[in-house]
Amino acid sequence: MTLTNDVCAELVTVPLDRTSAASELATIIRLAGSFEHGSQLTLTIACSDPRVLKRVSVLLHEELLLNGRIDGDTLVVSDNVAPALRKLGLITRGGTPVRGLPMFIVNGSMLEAEAAWRGAFLVAGTLMEPGRSSSLDIQCPCQEVALALVGCGRRLNFTVKSKDVRGSERAVIKDEHDIGALLTRLGASRTRIVWEEELKRRQKTTANSRLANFDDANMRRSVQAAIAASAKVSRALEILGDDVPDHLAEAGHLRITYQQASLEELGKLADPQMTKDAIAGRIRRLLTTADRRAKELGIPPTSEALKHLDEEPDGFYPRQ
Repeated sequence: MTLTNDVCAELVTVPLDRTSAASELATIIRLAGSFEHGSQLTLTIACSDPRVLKRVSVLLHEELLLNGRIDGDTLVVSDNVAPALRKLGLITRGGTPVRGLPMFIVNGSMLEAEAAWRGAFLVAGTLMEPGRSSSLDIQCPCQEVALALVGCGRRLNFTVKSKDVRGSERAVIKDEHDIGALLTRLGASRTRIVWEEELKRRQKTTANSRLANFDDANMRRSVQAAIAASAKVSRALEILGDDVPDHLAEAGHLRITYQQASLEELGKLADPQMTKDAIAGRIRRLLTTADRRAKELGIPPTSEALKHLDEEPDGFYPRQ
């Protein structure tokens, strides 16, 4: 949660104009607030970050002239709550709570959309560490709130989706470019730099891992091909017997002796040394000559040796 805390540390210092303050405050109350009906309506805002509670307390006083009391992880307001909630559009004139976000946010400007996302992140946001599932998400009390945040995000040109995660509604941003851009718009530019540096490091590590896996797969295929070639060469020498030309026999014996060596390595082991194309050509001529002889004699060709490899429990792979 380090990055999430870093984002919040920056967001609580963002200055607000009156419109943005109302949007941020209304969203915070909608996501983290609860109401109790007694002799008078009481508002309780729950948040484990004391910096956020202090910011909310200041906003309540400056924008609505409400005085709240911070008690541990909660901020409690007891006086004049109903008129303040009506002013923020969180309850109707009849006292019914709105299901999503207030209409002045839903139909508002880009600044109000930014402020809504800032408030939502402060009390219910999570920025995941960069990796296979990079995401920035807001845990919402209901689908209507999630959809309202989706609309605000789209107004800011970000791809946001509403998602049910284990029974919890969330507004989620997965695109790495959108996450970085949103962090800057909300006011967390320093955390964006840290997040993107970590993202680049993870991407480089992943790319290196994929390259290593690719190289390993290529190596296994090369070993398979070399073992298959060795088996066919053994069959070729068996077919030709003493009639095999010396230069072809030398190439064949090198292939059998050094089964997992590449053609380039076999060429260097030859005496005198030769190129990989030359050693490959000799092995190819050895097999062709043997297959021609096998056809004349009416016996199985060099490919017969591959059937024995297929019968091995480990296939072409050498036993460890």
